[in-house]
Amino acid sequence: MQGLLAPRIRPGKSPANDMFECGGERIVDIQLREGEVVFAVRVAPRASRNAIEGEYNGALKVRLTAPPLDDRANEALRRLLAERLKVPVSAVRIVAGEKSRAKRVSISGVTRAQVAALFESTP
Repeated sequence: MQGLLAPRIRPGKSPANDMFECGGERIVDIQLREGEVVFAVRVAPRASRNAIEGEYNGALKVRLTAPPLDDRANEALRRLLAERLKVPVSAVRIVAGEKSRAKRVSISGVTRAQVAALFESTP
């Protein structure tokens, strides 16, 4: 199943915390917690365009035109993910890393498969 994310369950872990193979190379941790999907994001602010670039070191790589000032990059990230996953912006929360490029994002109203599809996005 080359090029698709295939669930790979770690021994001793709950199926709610699947690991996904990305292109057969990297492992991406997409967790289901209390009805929300939680995953890592790596943000590149002040980019030339807003884009989801796929996987980077186990996280979803996202380029944003917004600068990392006054929470503008965080809001741009929430809007971009909400738009791509067709959920309201209020469903997207940054649960860790608000002042960092490495973040943990929680999204309600989506499945792990929908989030896993973002990792296969091409520029």
